[in-house]
Order: sequence, then structure tokens, then C-alpha cells
Amino acid sequence: MQTERVVLLALPRGQKVFCELCQAPATVRCGGCGVTYYCEVEHQNADWVSVHEKICQLLIPLRTVLPFYDSEKKRQHGQEQKISREKFLAELTHNVAQKFLFEGKHEDAIPAALHSLKFTISVHGLNSSELVPAYLMLAEASLGLGHLSQAEEYLSQAQWSVLKTSQCRPTIQSKLHRNMGLLYAAKGNFEESLYHLANDIFYASCAFGINDIAISGGYFHMANVFFRQNRMDVADSLYTEVTEIWYNHFSRLIDRQFQSFLSPAEINVLPEEEMTGDLLDESQQAEATQMLNAILDIREQASKPQPDKVAKVVFALAMFHYLILDMPKAHELTKKTLHIIKTVPVEGLEDSVHRLAKLVKSKSFYTK
Repeated sequence: MQTERVVLLALPRGQKVFCELCQAPATVRCGGCGVTYYCEVEHQNADWVSVHEKICQLLIPLRTVLPFYDSEKKRQHGQEQKISREKFLAELTHNVAQKFLFEGKHEDAIPAALHSLKFTISVHGLNSSELVPAYLMLAEASLGLGHLSQAEEYLSQAQWSVLKTSQCRPTIQSKLHRNMGLLYAAKGNFEESLYHLANDIFYASCAFGINDIAISGGYFHMANVFFRQNRMDVADSLYTEVTEIWYNHFSRLIDRQFQSFLSPAEINVLPEEEMTGDLLDESQQAEATQMLNAILDIREQASKPQPDKVAKVVFALAMFHYLILDMPKAHELTKKTLHIIKTVPVEGLEDSVHRLAKLVKSKSFYTK
């Protein structure tokens, strides 16, 4: 990372420069690209760690004075090139911000999400629903950092963008309502939180179907609200629903892999491409880990033990780790499930556990 002090007298007359992250008057700039300014080195470092290192040189053609075009055709071509670069950077910075959110690195996600918002505004304008994903990432990062007022501001912007457009995808509506639900839960307004989480489930169901893993998040966060209200019977039923959704999803993937064998007696190591073909994406992996581990903790710490429900969650996690090629963990959790169901049989689970145990054993080496 290179830093240069801003010399105000060296700037064109009347030009003012502002911080990339907070819009305060700039005192330093990136020495690598020379076109990105910051109020202080701390903000430059935050931007560098988040995303600037990846896009430093890509910003130069966008932030330098455009050449003079001697024909309308050349001017249009130049404008098309600019928009193409901005679209690319909007997607790149969005993906970087999303990855940080999956990893729980909320502070690192914010600069990348801000860049994504700026590039999206430049491409689509201020009145487009295309801005909503960037606002939602900023809101999620702010919620993760406990900055509730900032999260509320970003969510208001997202809500306003949705209201200004006649059509908005159900997937966007779902994410908006989920973040609104999390905001109100953090503020202790549980009734409003439940209203938005119910809408999250509705829109996710419209987009993906009533049994898709996409709706599990709404149920999970709704269960957490009821848990905080000490309405344990409702929370328990919702945690069970979340477990069933993931359990059924993983079971279908495991069935598909098991059927690829010629016969149970001829099990060999699956080809790597078959193992990786059904892997969950980063978002799904992060959600599965968060939800199922949280539910397992709640089940294991409950005052009234429910070993059948514990076994279901543990086995869902065993299948999950098998599917992401974490064979040591899959083996450990499969053994744990077997130990539980020997004490308390769970209908329909024993055959599935033994089948997964065979698949895990069929690996001649641990992948992870």
C-alpha cells in the first residue's frame, strides 16, 4: 500500500477531494492509482484490506479525464466501455463484500459494499432496485457490528428503492424483510420483527418453493425471537422445521451419490467431480453451519433432553460435512449419531446413518 499526502495547491482550481469511505475532506491518496482519496491513513488501510488492493489499477481509466472524441460513434464506444468497466467492478466488489459477510468479517465488508453501491448507482441511477443488494449488505454488516442506527438508515434506503420500482424480485423482498426482522429483533421490537420475518418466509417461498433451504433462515430467526420471548414450545417447533428442511435437502444429495454406486458391495471412492458437483455455495454453507450448530447447542443445553431431536441435528451436520468434503468431521458426527440412536432409536434414521457411514468409509483418504 502506497500513501501520498494531498497537496491542495496542486489540485485543479476549485476541485475538492473527499474520503472514499466517509466523504470527509481528504488528506491522503493512494499512491498506486493516484485517483482514490481518504481522510486519513486508517481509512486507506481499511479500504485496502477490504477491496482496493484488487481494484486499484482498474480505477484509473474510470477516474481520469475522458479523452476528447472527434466523432459521436467514438464517444458512444467510450461510454459503453466505461459502463462495462463499472458493471464489472460493481459485481466484483459485491462478491468481495458478500464473501466477507459469509466469513463474519463485517468491518471488512463495508468498504467493498460501499464501492459496489457507488458503481451500481453510476450504472443504473439512484432510482433503481438494483441498488437494494448493496444497501442490504451494508445493513447486514452494520447489524453485525451493532451499529443499529446505521443499519436502519441503509434499510430505509433499500425499502425506498423497492417502493420506487413497480416490480421487485421476490428474492430481494425476502432479503429486505429478513434484515428488517433482524434489526427490529436487535432493538427488542419482537412483534415488528416477527412480521418482517414472516414476510421473508413468504417471499422466499414464492421464489424457491415452500420446502427450499432458502426459507430456513426466516424460520430460524423467527425461532430465535420466540426463544428470547421464552415461548419455548413455538421456538422448539420452528427449530425442528429448520432441521427438517436441511435434513431433507442433504438426504436428497446423499441419496443421489449413493445411487451412483453399482451396488453396496462394490463401493469405491467417488470421482472428485461427482463429489464436488452438489456442493453448497458459500452462502448456503455459512447458513447451514450457523443454523444447525446453534440449534444443536440449544438442544444439548435444554433442561429436558430430547435425544431424538439431537440425533436429527447431529446427523444433518454429518451429511453437511460429508458434502463439503470434511471427512474427519463427517466421520466424527456419524459415530456420534450412531451412539445416540443406540440409546434412543429414531424411526427411519438408522438406515440413513449406516449408509452415510459406508460412504465416508469408502473414501480411501480424508479430503480435508
